[in-house]
Amino acid sequence: MSAALELDMAYVRQVVAAALAEDVGPGDVTTLATIPAAATCRAQLRTRVAGIAAGLPVAIETFRQLDPSLEMTEHRRDGEPMDAGDLLLTIAGPARPVLTAERVALNFSQRLSGIATLTRRYVEAVQQTKAVIVDTRKTTPALRRLEKYAVRAGGGRNHRFGLFDGVLIKDNHISASPDGVGGAILAARRAVPHSLRIEVECDDLDQVREAVEAGADAILLDNMPPDQLRRAVELIAGRAIAEASGGITLANVREVAETGVDLISVGALTHSAPSLDLGLDFSLEGV
Repeated sequence: MSAALELDMAYVRQVVAAALAEDVGPGDVTTLATIPAAATCRAQLRTRVAGIAAGLPVAIETFRQLDPSLEMTEHRRDGEPMDAGDLLLTIAGPARPVLTAERVALNFSQRLSGIATLTRRYVEAVQQTKAVIVDTRKTTPALRRLEKYAVRAGGGRNHRFGLFDGVLIKDNHISASPDGVGGAILAARRAVPHSLRIEVECDDLDQVREAVEAGADAILLDNMPPDQLRRAVELIAGRAIAEASGGITLANVREVAETGVDLISVGALTHSAPSLDLGLDFSLEGV
């Protein structure tokens, strides 16, 4: 796994344990009632459609938490492209834990592969421009680390992780600031460590000018049409990172990228990505 795709496995174990507790509760009554304890199986996780793999280590952890003796073979790595029918993972061993873990493992891998696949489509749409596709904080509560990991698997990059690792002065902050855009930037500069990037959301070119003059590190150009984005990029003139945000779709992302912005943040990567169609082909062996 590349450095960009490193996962905090302690966090993964915690999230998987919570998901299994939610689904299994005191026991999988169906499997316990219908599958003999001695039964063994062979199961194959496959994709039904083309896409980008993500979340396979999470699926593996799900099976392992229910039975560490299960034998698992990875046939794809996260971040790799998949064609319809491709084999991703083979699981062999006791049948009961495989059946019990199936839905949770699929929920994780389908969700994360869907995010990675949608991200890759955006990344490919802006190729040969300087623009970089980044995510937002519009994530599923408690699953942000996994969903932002899936964005990286798709070739995108992460914006700030949370409220603690970057300043983003938004319109409501500006409305509440007695000194407007410039005052909010200067207040943040005095209050936070120099290592944190200070970014400000701007709705018009006057705010962009004020943000540049106040020394913002990055300027979020909110819901601006392409012609206005071009003018904003010219005003910024490399003195701050120019980020386009709001109303970004696959249909318009290329046009936005061609305005010269540095970043394009897309909330849809995590809040609207459809789960990828994966399935577990199961065959019972010994009884």
